[in-house]
Amino acid sequence: MATGLLSGRGAPLLLLAASAAALVAVLGLQYFGGVEPCMLCHYQRYPYILVIAASLAALALKGAVLRSWLMVLCGAAFAAGAGVAVYHIGVEQDWVGATAACTEGGGAATAEELRAKLLGTPVARCDEIAWSLFGLSLAGYNVVASAALAVLSLAAAYGGCHRRVA
Repeated sequence: MATGLLSGRGAPLLLLAASAAALVAVLGLQYFGGVEPCMLCHYQRYPYILVIAASLAALALKGAVLRSWLMVLCGAAFAAGAGVAVYHIGVEQDWVGATAACTEGGGAATAEELRAKLLGTPVARCDEIAWSLFGLSLAGYNVVASAALAVLSLAAAYGGCHRRVA
């Protein structure tokens, strides 16, 4: 039976805090540290936003069944985020090819075409590591964080279901 942090509202609170902290950290790096995110960096933020919404919903609910399903949703979101981060590492390390939107620069024939390309193209390239610490890029840290939070989410969901059945 799940106890402590994973029981009741503990897991949604932890996931909410972890997701908010992750977003604050990357936004801080972006706006105060000058680390420009690429398209894949932006995609890796979406699971955290989804988990914040699901965690708030789980905190508002009284039933363990719906809370457990929301924890499953959080686990799936984090697993998807880890998958995008693994792909991003592959692009950074040149193990896999990047999408055209990640790397294309291309020329423009008119000023309007150039403006449209500049507004539609990410500032940073996905295949260039913008920031790293101890040899890991932000995508590497996101793989670790997302995988751990996915396991925690699914453990909380299992604990919620187990409590209900037992």
